[in-house]
Amino acid sequence: MRVIFMGTPEFSVPALKAVHAAHDVVCVYSQPPRPAGRGKKPRLTPVHARAEALGLDVRHPASLKDPAAQTEFAAFEADIAVVVAYGLILPQAVLDAPRFGCLNIHASLLPRWRGAAPIQRAIMAGDAETGICIMQMEAGLDTGPVLLRDATPIAPLDTAQTLHDRLSTMGTALITRALAEYHDLTPTPQPQEGVTYAAKIDKSEARMDWTRPADEVARHIRGLSPFPGVWFDSPFGRLKLLNARAVVGQGAPGTILHGLTVACGTGAVEVLEVQREGKRAMSADEMLRGAAGGARA
Repeated sequence: MRVIFMGTPEFSVPALKAVHAAHDVVCVYSQPPRPAGRGKKPRLTPVHARAEALGLDVRHPASLKDPAAQTEFAAFEADIAVVVAYGLILPQAVLDAPRFGCLNIHASLLPRWRGAAPIQRAIMAGDAETGICIMQMEAGLDTGPVLLRDATPIAPLDTAQTLHDRLSTMGTALITRALAEYHDLTPTPQPQEGVTYAAKIDKSEARMDWTRPADEVARHIRGLSPFPGVWFDSPFGRLKLLNARAVVGQGAPGTILHGLTVACGTGAVEVLEVQREGKRAMSADEMLRGAAGGARA
C-alpha cells in the first residue's frame, strides 16, 4: 500500500523500518527539529533522522491545521497513514485524506490509558499488564475502534524504558500484521467502561515525595525512569533515581536507613539504580562504594 508514516520519538523507529520494508512509504511526517545540546543546534527527531537515512521524503510542519498543509498531505494520495507517537493533533481533513484512513499504534490496552503518557501511567498505577492496540483513528482522543491488540505483563522491576522497548517491538509486529491483513480485520468499538486518561508527565512529578507509601514511591521511580527521572537531594548530592523496589523498613519519611534504603510514609524503598549529576547511570552499590551513608535525605 501507499503509506504515509507519522511519528517522532525512538519508540516509532522500528515501526517505520518495518512499514518501509513491506510497503511504499510515500512520505514521513515528524515534528520539527528542536534546539538541543550545549550549542542549541536544531536536532532532527529520531524518526526524521531514520527516514532520511532510508532515503524517504520528510515533512515536519509545526501544525496540520493550516489548509495548505492539509492540501499537501492529501496530494500524496495515500492508501493509509500509520501514526506512532507523532505528537500533533490530526484534524478531520487529515484523518479523512488517506483512502483507508489512519491507523494508530497506541501503547496501552484501550480504553485504559488514553492520552499522552500511557506507559508511565500504567507503571505508576500498579497495573498488572499493559499492551498495544492498533486503532482506527477518529476525532476523539484515542477513542477509535480497535483492529488488533496484544498484552504483556508489567514485571516487578519494569521501568518506563524497559516497557517502552518491549511495547515498541510489539507495536511493530502488530502494525505489520494489521497492514497485511487490513481488509480481513473487523474494527471493534471500545467499551464505555474502564476509560482512564494518561495525562502528560509534569516536571513537578520528578521531585520525590517520600511521605507516600513505599509501593507508590517505587512505582513512581520506575514509571519516570529514565526521563524525566525522579530526583532528591541526598548526602551524596542530588541523585536521579532510576529503579527501586518496596521493602520492609520504618523511619521518618526521607531518612536513609542503610545503604540507599529510604523510609517512606509507610514502609521503605530500596533504590537499585541511580545517576549523579553529570555522571553515568550506575547501580546503587557501585555508587556507595567508598561513600559515606546513614544520613538524613
